[in-house]
Amino acid sequence: MSRILLYNILRFIILLFVQVFLLKNMVFYNLNVPFLYILFILLLPFETPNILLFTLSFLMGFSIDLFSDTLGLHAAACTVLALMRVFFISITVQKDNYDSDPEPTLGIMGFRWFFFYTLILTITHHFFLFNLEVFKFAEILNTFSRVLVSSTFTVTLILITEVLFYRKKQRK
Repeated sequence: MSRILLYNILRFIILLFVQVFLLKNMVFYNLNVPFLYILFILLLPFETPNILLFTLSFLMGFSIDLFSDTLGLHAAACTVLALMRVFFISITVQKDNYDSDPEPTLGIMGFRWFFFYTLILTITHHFFLFNLEVFKFAEILNTFSRVLVSSTFTVTLILITEVLFYRKKQRK
């Protein structure tokens, strides 16, 4: 249990620093903004209590807000992401199918499930974040294009990260 806690604290810090110091500066034509930090929320174990999930999601978003001067936009979007994560997992995952405290990783859940999980939750996060940022109906086409391009880039980065750093589940 303490190993899982230490691992998630380390993941929180690493993804926060990668987002703030590396990916924050990778904006192309104000359309493509990669948000790899949402991987922290996506990879929290299935058995994470909802109150802890929402608290950690808010803290991750708030930490990004502190470095980005966005006044709570990321905190709100991450909290919505946590809510959508709860709904998605409750609909698609049967409690009997996984061992004690696994994470929803590519190696454990398989490519198809993980891809749709990442895609749907990333689009939800980006849609909510960009709509809060603009908050104008006149900018809806620009917002949709930003959501599409940024979601594509973010999902690609998440899949590359999963392939590089996580192993396939070992069968006994």
